[in-house]
Amino acid sequence: MKTIGLLGGMSWESTAVYYRVLNSMARDRLGGLHSAKCLVWSFDFAEIEAAQTAGDWERATELMVAAARNLERGGAECLLICTNTMHKMAAEVQAAIDTPLLHIADSIAPAIKEAGCRAPLLLATAYTMEQDFLKGYLRETHGIDVWVPEPEDRAEIHRIIYEELCRGEVWPDSKETYLEVVTKEASKGADGVIFGCTEIGLLVKAEDFEIPAFDTTVLHAKAALDFALKG
Repeated sequence: MKTIGLLGGMSWESTAVYYRVLNSMARDRLGGLHSAKCLVWSFDFAEIEAAQTAGDWERATELMVAAARNLERGGAECLLICTNTMHKMAAEVQAAIDTPLLHIADSIAPAIKEAGCRAPLLLATAYTMEQDFLKGYLRETHGIDVWVPEPEDRAEIHRIIYEELCRGEVWPDSKETYLEVVTKEASKGADGVIFGCTEIGLLVKAEDFEIPAFDTTVLHAKAALDFALKG
């Protein structure tokens, strides 16, 4: 089994889910007392969030590259960025290391195609919904065009992620907000929903929706374990 390096702590709430899912899947596949071989780099998220808010993506990239190199030196044989938003600098991180970086979009695209979705809705941070680093990657690499909620809904989705989910707060009213947004966009033609922030699975589940739902955290972890167990 290869060692999986996790660039986490962004926030640690979802990194804990990655760790649990990876180990649960390893036990299910291998049986007995097996678990996943992992190295975790956990950021102080306040430092990352400050760079995001300031638009200082150069500083954020420096932090990510340094952490990736540390994991590589520690023996990681593949790397995961445990957040959709910080895939903004995925290319720069991969260019700085020899270890393969498993892009989160590559893990969700097969599931979207298998479900036959042609217009999946992306729920995520404002950075991910409004910038093109994830949407463009899905479009250019996998031929998947996603759409995003209306501006006021994007703002509320973003607020709930940073002010609640990243702090471990899960509220029924916020879940209802997400359900209402998806229902609204499904009525316009959205035929799937991407949990495009790794904390969203803390709030809603696939069974909450009548259209297919794609949890990036779970799918990314599955892709990592598939890679770790190959050959």
